[in-house]
Amino acid sequence: MQLQFLGATDTVTGSKYLLRQGKSNVLVDCGLFQGYKQLRLRNWSPLPVDARSIDAVILTHAHIDHSGYLPLLARQGFSGKVYCSPATYDLCGILLPDCGHLLEEEAEYLNRHNLSKHSPALPLYTRDDAQRCLKLFEPVSFRKEWQPAEGLNATLTPSGHMPGASFVRLDNGLRSILFSGDIGRPNDMVLAAPSPMDGADYLVVESTYGDRLHKNTDVLLELADVINRTAARGGAVIIPSFAVGRAQSLLYCIHLLKSQGAIHDLPVFLNSPMAASATGVYERHRTELRLTAAQCQAMTHTAQIVHTPDESRLLNTRHGPMIIIAASGMATGGRVVHHLKAFAPDKRNTILFAGFQAGGTRGATIVGGAPTVRIFGKDVPIRAEVAMLDSLSAHADAAEIISWLRGFKSAPRQTFITHGEPVAADAMRQRIERELHWPCHMPYYLESVALD
Repeated sequence: MQLQFLGATDTVTGSKYLLRQGKSNVLVDCGLFQGYKQLRLRNWSPLPVDARSIDAVILTHAHIDHSGYLPLLARQGFSGKVYCSPATYDLCGILLPDCGHLLEEEAEYLNRHNLSKHSPALPLYTRDDAQRCLKLFEPVSFRKEWQPAEGLNATLTPSGHMPGASFVRLDNGLRSILFSGDIGRPNDMVLAAPSPMDGADYLVVESTYGDRLHKNTDVLLELADVINRTAARGGAVIIPSFAVGRAQSLLYCIHLLKSQGAIHDLPVFLNSPMAASATGVYERHRTELRLTAAQCQAMTHTAQIVHTPDESRLLNTRHGPMIIIAASGMATGGRVVHHLKAFAPDKRNTILFAGFQAGGTRGATIVGGAPTVRIFGKDVPIRAEVAMLDSLSAHADAAEIISWLRGFKSAPRQTFITHGEPVAADAMRQRIERELHWPCHMPYYLESVALD
């Protein structure tokens, strides 16, 4: 077997791993690069491998940095199967068309306001491109072995990061490799814990939080404090949120706070039709959650759903305390960008981030304390309070990753550290080498390694 790293090296985005076995080529994950411009430009270039030569794609989960390149791969000639869990299939059916739609909307906005260097600005791909690639999907049940390509067997095991999220294990009868995808947390409020794994000859493990630990704090108290102090100022809490995973956790937390009387019954808006649809997927796949049917229902009815762009624009003219949850989680696009433009200049408001912000994103710029942020070609002042809620992250921290790895029955021959910023990935490498005494390697972009 030979493994090539086509993404998620020195960054937390663009997850793509090409596994070659004999004449078979299998791509594990097919994500978009996000953040710095030099990374995003990779999305516009064909893969360094002929898409037509890829026999199959296996997805660890549905987030766009793991699945969002699929419409382009299909447009470049890929015609094989896309294997994933049933919940991942349901979520990709929401996320990918929505991503295409947002890309079209952004290009249209840039053209209408003459804000692009290109004439005309074109979307990376369209909603129709995304709909077409969904015809290639073939859901596979957890823990069921199947053959994605000649000479390779595969299994998916729940990883606890979001509904459908999976550890992907592949073997050729002689050697095995395990891809962690994104590892969930053992004590998440909504999602079940990551499944224990026996291990494999080779391991590709994420390192998003490889250099830090989540705060040992009560997330409900933290969230209530932010909401109450903002409401006391008469301001709005704007929460950039991933439509799948973070939005649902936030809704459940706000439901609990209201039911406990810890916050006032102020209006809550979920300005993401995609997040509303994804919440329905949570209900359909409740066996992967810790919630009862009643708790799922309560989560679903916590917020008013904002459906149309006109309704979204009206929120920007609304005054008084309120909570707006809108995609995207790193403020790279979507409706939340318009809310930031409207609410960030007012010191009464709060911008609350609820998860990791990749370098080069607007979210990272704001969290880093920049006095302004670039939105649609203009510098918008950041006078609103900026707050961070790390404890809602759906990524395991460094100690939680180590704890999961300790469950392996045998040490991998080699562990590849990916899906992390350079500092985080190297910290994860050092920690694994020091505490587990496993050999580790931090691959570089397009590196190929033989799995002997």
